[in-house]
Amino acid sequence: MNIRTARPADAAAIAAIWNVIIRDTLITFTTKERTEATLAAHISERQGAFWVAEEAGKVLGFVTYGPFRTGPGYATTAEHTLILAPEGRGRGLGRALMHKAMEHAAAHGIHVMVAGISAANPGAVAFHAALGFEQTGKLPQVGRKSGQWLDLIFMQKTLPSS
Repeated sequence: MNIRTARPADAAAIAAIWNVIIRDTLITFTTKERTEATLAAHISERQGAFWVAEEAGKVLGFVTYGPFRTGPGYATTAEHTLILAPEGRGRGLGRALMHKAMEHAAAHGIHVMVAGISAANPGAVAFHAALGFEQTGKLPQVGRKSGQWLDLIFMQKTLPSS
């Protein structure tokens, strides 16, 4: 397994992983699938803050982070996205990707990392808790997908100063 910086050429593999989550689960509230072009641009914009886990040349998951909110007061707070393909789960890839993102974020002045997690994804809550994230909020019924109201759980972790 290799963790490396994502490249625009990874957009198709990332879209294939992400779009299944968008289409078939309540893990994300969005219903709009990602296009390769949009993802390639997103990877380019976040160059240095977007990584993939790959094995034998196949992308098995990714992590990226970016601004939590706009405005200078939030400049040291970031929110991340972590998604794994089914064959990448339960192998430590998520943990390795998150450590890479948190290490990079701390080295670049990020003080707090935020996770916005669908309450329909208790595995992600447990995963983040195991990484030292604490639940700091719950917004009931702020999302709607597949005819269901969804709660959003916020978790955060203060990163070590670099």
